[in-house]
Amino acid sequence: MPVHELAQLTWEEIRELDRERTVAILPVGAIEAHGPHLPVDADVIIALAMARAGAAKLSPRGHPAVLLPALGYTTAGFAAAFPGTLSISPETVTALIVDIARSLTEQRFRLLAIANAHLDPAHLAALDAAVEKARAARLLPVVFPNIAKKPWGSRLGEEFKSGACHAGQYESSILLADHPRHVRPGHRDLPPNPASLSQAIREGKRTFAEAGGPRAYFGSPAEATRAEGYHTIEVLGGILDEAVRAELEA
Repeated sequence: MPVHELAQLTWEEIRELDRERTVAILPVGAIEAHGPHLPVDADVIIALAMARAGAAKLSPRGHPAVLLPALGYTTAGFAAAFPGTLSISPETVTALIVDIARSLTEQRFRLLAIANAHLDPAHLAALDAAVEKARAARLLPVVFPNIAKKPWGSRLGEEFKSGACHAGQYESSILLADHPRHVRPGHRDLPPNPASLSQAIREGKRTFAEAGGPRAYFGSPAEATRAEGYHTIEVLGGILDEAVRAELEA
């Protein structure tokens, strides 16, 4: 069963989809600083990889999937001081996703799944709010497996679990696998930064600089490998697949 990209289809081709069985997958990332070695759209690239991997698992199981154009603008307060970071309000993010869910509901799609790669706490709260608002408005189900929480995060490796995982080994590996030309060769020379973003958030820090990341990276980019990236993409796709199937089977 093929995986379609909505933006590449004509309206007549979309009309012919079995939309009442089709899962619409929305990749969600951010335009924000990712160290001196990754592009500012790194989260979008990761979200797209997660979405494609999840769709590839869902479709053979009889759950046809269509990939929506990625949402790249969101709240990104932690990186706001770095040039190139584009941040919008959490309320705008929530409203936009609810409106997308409403439009999909009107077109009789089965479910909206969010493949999210951006972990700013305000952004995660905005996605949680969108899920609740869509439910309250009786729109189609919106599935959001938050990889910053259990059980999902425990599957993503030691660096991720440490919280020192922004533009480090975890994310750099995914880009080496999916978009290797986007990774600047100097990443092998970057020293590790073991400062934990998750711990900094619990302590009330609100910027990368306050959290101990003056160059907008945490973790160890030099240890990134393409093999780890391929493995992580498969794990992320499995998380999305499992969360969607749990909702559909419920």
